Amino acid sequence: MSADGKPQFIQPPNHVKDKVSVTSNGIDFDTLEKAEQLIAGMQDSYLEWVDEDLRKLQALEAQLDGAGPRLQVFKDIYSISHDVKGQGGSFDYPLMTVIGNHLCRYIERLGDVEPSDKNVGVVKVHISALRLVIAQRMSGDGGKMGDNLIRGLEAAINKTTAAK
Repeated sequence: MSADGKPQFIQPPNHVKDKVSVTSNGIDFDTLEKAEQLIAGMQDSYLEWVDEDLRKLQALEAQLDGAGPRLQVFKDIYSISHDVKGQGGSFDYPLMTVIGNHLCRYIERLGDVEPSDKNVGVVKVHISALRLVIAQRMSGDGGKMGDNLIRGLEAAINKTTAAK
């Protein structure tokens, strides 16, 4: 509010505009094409990166079988799955993005409550699904198998959230 009690509109700075150049014709399609070629050339690197992330997730998954606290392990799983989610679509693995997003949203909804065995089961099935997508090289939407995979994950989530 301003001093006279009337609403005051504050325009936040647009930092994106400072980082992106726009030509007089709008988008520079040559630059866009170069960027797409660069990303396409990184496809094999993505598979190496995501394999490393999946190994980390598998190691964290093994920690969930122990008797100790699980909350920090869930937070670590969230962090890695968030990275996986962010990269999948860029490298023609949108299923990784969808599954990673489901996993992140599920963990977020749990909050800071110590995860139950049912919660662990849902997280494990998501990690298995991520591994399956990469092992089967299910690029694109994964077709019918991808649809079935997502429906199964959603059913697992709905089953545990309805059981509260």
